[in-house]
Amino acid sequence: MSLIPRIFGDRRSSSMFDPFSIDVFDPFRELGFRGTNSGETSAFANTRIDWKETPEAHVFKADLPGLKKEEVKVEIEEDRVLHISGERNVEKEDKNDKWHRVERSSGKFMRRFRLPENAKMDQVKASMENGVLTVTVPKEEMKKPDVKSIEISG
Repeated sequence: MSLIPRIFGDRRSSSMFDPFSIDVFDPFRELGFRGTNSGETSAFANTRIDWKETPEAHVFKADLPGLKKEEVKVEIEEDRVLHISGERNVEKEDKNDKWHRVERSSGKFMRRFRLPENAKMDQVKASMENGVLTVTVPKEEMKKPDVKSIEISG
């Protein structure tokens, strides 16, 4: 039985069940307190990132509409951790403006993923096109174990 939910016929894993996802958890956020992150992270912190594995690489895709590549950081930390972060600034308000609805989120976001042993950490590439960040982490070729036949006597 799979713990991966089916959404519109598409298999997507939730970070809740993903042992490689290292999301920042702030237990005080729900209570309105400012946690260790100074409360600077907002709903934008829930940036959704897809992670797929192909025979050649691990590929991460994040929808970051309205952000420029200069506003996004992709880093590799020790212990094979991919760190994706950035910030969307609040739109400047004019005193004469009358806002009817504010739905676009702003603030900082950060996502961290522990990469598997087969990740080539020194060959990670990132690109951004039309508001979609793509991070490609090539995989090392897995050696097939040598199999030696043993003759059975008797």
